[in-house]
Amino acid sequence: MWPRIGGLRTLALGTPGELRATLNTLVLAGVKTATAGLLSEYAQEGEELEQVGERLVLVDDEGALAGLVEITGVEIVRFADVPWDFARSEGEGDRSIEEWRAGHSAYWARVGTPVDDDSDIVCLRFRLISAGAGGVASGDLST
Repeated sequence: MWPRIGGLRTLALGTPGELRATLNTLVLAGVKTATAGLLSEYAQEGEELEQVGERLVLVDDEGALAGLVEITGVEIVRFADVPWDFARSEGEGDRSIEEWRAGHSAYWARVGTPVDDDSDIVCLRFRLISAGAGGVASGDLST
């Protein structure tokens, strides 16, 4: 089960360190409005898919609140069928869908979950609700 803060699921992008810091910065700047995950990870963690309207707590390496996002779209797509429009929304600087696929394939291989064309990808779209803790340390963040 994924960690919760204030009753909300957390969104920990990438791996801890420079990658997570970079991805969080892109979200907080409004550049990154989507992220991709593996459907198999949901099953392994006993998690349900996110729902449109659900709010997630963007976390830093220490698991502390870095921002709050709201899910605006959820779609399961074969890795080979992830559209360029979605990949571009990830805001990571890829110049083509082929570059996006190569980078994501290499990332998932590095973290021990290699993908192929038929791997199911969860394509999440979101919008930034707030950046930083804003003095909120606990409580209900869903309102």
